[in-house]
Amino acid sequence: MKNNTDISTSYSYYSPATPRSTPMDPKIWSKLPPEILEYILSFLPLKTFLNLRSTCKGFWSLVFSPSFISKHYSSSSSSSSSSSSSSSPFSSFLLLSHPQFHRHFPLYDCTLGTWRNISLSLSDSLHSSPSFTTLVSSGGLFCLSDTNSCSLLVCNLLAKSSRKIQYPSYFLHLEHLTFVTTPNGYFIFVLCSESASNWAFVYNSKVQTWRRFHGFGPLLGDNHHQQGVYFDGGLYFATPEPFSVVIFDLESEKWKRPTGELPGQLTFVRLVSDGEGKLYLVGGVGSNGISRSIKLWEMGEDGNWVEVQSLPDLMCRKFVSVCYHNYEHVYCFWHEGMVCICCYTWPEILYYLVSRRTWHWLPRCPSLPLKCSCGFKWFSFVPKLYASV
Repeated sequence: MKNNTDISTSYSYYSPATPRSTPMDPKIWSKLPPEILEYILSFLPLKTFLNLRSTCKGFWSLVFSPSFISKHYSSSSSSSSSSSSSSSPFSSFLLLSHPQFHRHFPLYDCTLGTWRNISLSLSDSLHSSPSFTTLVSSGGLFCLSDTNSCSLLVCNLLAKSSRKIQYPSYFLHLEHLTFVTTPNGYFIFVLCSESASNWAFVYNSKVQTWRRFHGFGPLLGDNHHQQGVYFDGGLYFATPEPFSVVIFDLESEKWKRPTGELPGQLTFVRLVSDGEGKLYLVGGVGSNGISRSIKLWEMGEDGNWVEVQSLPDLMCRKFVSVCYHNYEHVYCFWHEGMVCICCYTWPEILYYLVSRRTWHWLPRCPSLPLKCSCGFKWFSFVPKLYASV
């Protein structure tokens, strides 16, 4: 009986006869400070907000606000139990650059697994500087070079923001460029020739200055398609034969070499970092400069390389025939759980899906002419409106 009484009492408390609070006055929204309104709206699902933004100019402009996107990203990431890459409210893309497209980048949507009908364009952002050429992309940012004005341009196309950075010297010739983003900003690493000397210059976005160091010169400048990779506080580079790995420690600002030895019988070497604590090595294995197999290794905690996977024989034969043993055209990069292996002379991407331990070919871009023979350059592009330049 006691339980029945409690239930009855509880029911009468929530009965319709109980007075309810009055609805909130809609005018209160216009009196909220902008930062409070942004914070509240950041909890809406992105799809809901995109439908809502057409009702107000203020809401419409929020989608281009780095602070709002940063709050929305943090809210969706903290409430999601999935990995950090999948908690982003935006799709991730692979961008294809080719002279045929004239600064328009076809987009492959990795979330939907299909090529988009639209392309990303640099033309609107660079209308006043037509001599800029695309070099690299990292962390949602692009880095471009203008040899005429001896400057670099770092831009976030979605946030419509950019920063022009002058070369460290007007008399330098850039032989190698690495552009990497970190949680605290970005670094630009360049190798330059000045008279008979080779120098390395590092630009740190936190302090917005260049610093000069002795460089490895020709050892790193041989393959202009492949960047260095950011791992464990340093920039890692693979050198041509005799193959080795060298590190520029960004904290101590000194060059060093890892303790582990590289695998034997290598015909080419490329490095890939996942940005979260793992460093991979992609290499051909064979003799006399001819690859008989292509393998993937991961650096262990002791600094030694542990074999992860070998490329299946049929796929290996196709890739080797594509390269014609000109491995200087091969470059690799990381994109959302994939180790991507590309060739400057081939319009497809070979990629290794780490979570499934499987190899795949990315379908050819449908808008690409059939007779294109070289100039294919791929980028990983994960839109981040809040990425600061």
